[in-house]
Amino acid sequence: MTNTAIRPFRIDIPQAELDELRDRLAHTRLPHAVPGTENDWRRGIAPAYLAELAEYWRDGFDWRVQEAKLNAHDQFTTEIDGQTIHFIHVRSAQSGAVPLLITHGYPSSVVEFLDLIGPLTDPIAHGGDAADAFHVVIPSLPGFGFSTPLASTGWELARTTEAFAELMTRLGYEKFVAQGGDVGAGVTGRLAANYPERVIATHVNSDQGMLGLVGEQLPMPDGLTNAELAQIKAAQVQWSEQKGYLVLQSTQPNAIAAALTDSPITQLAWIAEKFQVWTDPARSGGEAVDRDLLLTNISIYWFTRSGASAAQFLWETAHSGMAWTAPSGVPQGWAVFNTNPLMARVMNPGGYIEHFTEYAEGGHFAALEQPQLFVDDVRSFFRAYRG
Repeated sequence: MTNTAIRPFRIDIPQAELDELRDRLAHTRLPHAVPGTENDWRRGIAPAYLAELAEYWRDGFDWRVQEAKLNAHDQFTTEIDGQTIHFIHVRSAQSGAVPLLITHGYPSSVVEFLDLIGPLTDPIAHGGDAADAFHVVIPSLPGFGFSTPLASTGWELARTTEAFAELMTRLGYEKFVAQGGDVGAGVTGRLAANYPERVIATHVNSDQGMLGLVGEQLPMPDGLTNAELAQIKAAQVQWSEQKGYLVLQSTQPNAIAAALTDSPITQLAWIAEKFQVWTDPARSGGEAVDRDLLLTNISIYWFTRSGASAAQFLWETAHSGMAWTAPSGVPQGWAVFNTNPLMARVMNPGGYIEHFTEYAEGGHFAALEQPQLFVDDVRSFFRAYRG
């Protein structure tokens, strides 16, 4: 008999695990940096930055403070298709609130949206209009965060989509809107394609890194000038030099999975690199994402061993034979951060996307980098699809 119970969940990492993490970090064997490369990001994460961030994770970061912040929101688990699914669920007090499913990507977690829960569920308290209220559901992807350990093979984009549709059913939300970026964009689009009678509208966030996928996962636009073709080529080269993590996890994830599970410095470098390289370039040399939030995200991967199971998710998706995108007739909105004039040519060539907004600020992790712009865009788009 299928267990459909929804169980309250509270994060409580044993002190022994915190002590072990600190001890492992204290005994880290950092590589000898080649002279002159200490602050060089062309080879991956800069050695000097990694060493300094590891020291802060060990001696400056307070997990208990962040754990309490996470536990301030109602969290639950339920079993769907044999897999434990963890999620945050916060209902709005506003009578006209619309259910909103938000799905994170890689290498992210529910932490990405913590600071948005208040503005989305209680807009009046955050300078907004009561008419823009949402009931918010934020699940952890299977194999990510507290949706672990993986109970079986086969957890990828399509199966996750079905699980999240079932989750919304169990919560009593027959109709809902959906939002996501990265992997979350794939889930969001597939929900609309598979459940057009339930999904009212979808909102996706992206950034100009998508230009590197032209010719690989996205079609080349017609009528580009030589200068525009050169820009596309440069983006393709940049992506080819950054996608080693994806190639490895999509083809041979086991060795890196073992390293991510046993070595905190590996897990730190693996994720911190992406949060530095994929965020707002105007903040290069600094940090576009709050350091404590970054380390909260990384700590969750460490404590749950989901560096390994997230890699398995990417392998399963790559071998599923299904495309990342799934077209539908459901209304869709896009918010492009750190945009480029070519983004509209690539992502909205016929102008058919009714809501296609572009921002110079932000980057891949827009909800963390530019939370106000993110919330404003979500509110603005979904406003037409209430009632």
